[in-house]
Amino acid sequence: MIVAFSVAPSGTPVGGSAPADDASVHDAVAAAVKIVRDSGLPNRTSSMFTEIEGEWDEVMDVVKRATFAVAEFGSRVALVLKADIRPGHEGEIDGKIERLEKALGELG
Repeated sequence: MIVAFSVAPSGTPVGGSAPADDASVHDAVAAAVKIVRDSGLPNRTSSMFTEIEGEWDEVMDVVKRATFAVAEFGSRVALVLKADIRPGHEGEIDGKIERLEKALGELG
């Protein structure tokens, strides 16, 4: 399965100080992405989402740990998740992009 997810904190961290004036969440996102990258599962991060590929339990465990890491940065957390569940298929995090690029090339 491939899961695309975005996780972000809001509010003031418990026992912490107010968020920065620019309202950036890059430190929180970095904490989440580090967990994803350290998982060893195929992944990629864009400006809006992180994608991760693997078996259901291992992927959801990584998403859960990334969400808890972000919770350290605010009093609440927003999680957006989209999953492509296709049993018996691996390597789709790259395979889907390769097929798209091929199709675009054929359009000339």
